[in-house]
Amino acid sequence: AAAFSSVLLPALTIRYRSCTEGLRQRVLSHRGECSPLQKDVGEVYSRLLDHRPVIQGEIRYFVKEFEEKRGLRELRVLENLKKTIFETNERVLPKCEQAMQDNLSETFKRLQAANAMIHRLQEREYEVRKLQADKVMAREEKCIAHWEEFMKEQQNKRAEVDEEHRKAMERLREQYSEMEKELAKYVSF
Repeated sequence: AAAFSSVLLPALTIRYRSCTEGLRQRVLSHRGECSPLQKDVGEVYSRLLDHRPVIQGEIRYFVKEFEEKRGLRELRVLENLKKTIFETNERVLPKCEQAMQDNLSETFKRLQAANAMIHRLQEREYEVRKLQADKVMAREEKCIAHWEEFMKEQQNKRAEVDEEHRKAMERLREQYSEMEKELAKYVSF
């Protein structure tokens, strides 16, 4: 309110003065030469056109009314705010805190249950993976053992085939050498 009156009142006064001073200076342009006509015009001017005292009174009245009404309105607003804050602190805040505590404890319990379930699922998944890894390792070991057995069997069969081949070659040599000996008997005739 004080800021309003300190800004508004001088601004209105300065504006009014600038308008009236210009008119006054035009009328009284000749300072040294005052004739009775000019004096009469000056009096008429001050009575008819110089409204400074009236306007200043109106401005003061307007500022006073504005400050009083605004002050009462601001006081009511502040009282309402005080009442709202008090009600919030006394009623709403404890209710909100209690609801938050209730919901927070329930949420915490749910979170713990979900965490336990996830932990169990992770353990099961770990066990399944471990079991699958063990099965894969067992299969690999079985395959390796089977392969080694197969390779030994192949080596044995190859040795047998080589032995049979060597024996067959030996028999064929003996057979061809006997055939050559018999042919040699017939050639000499």
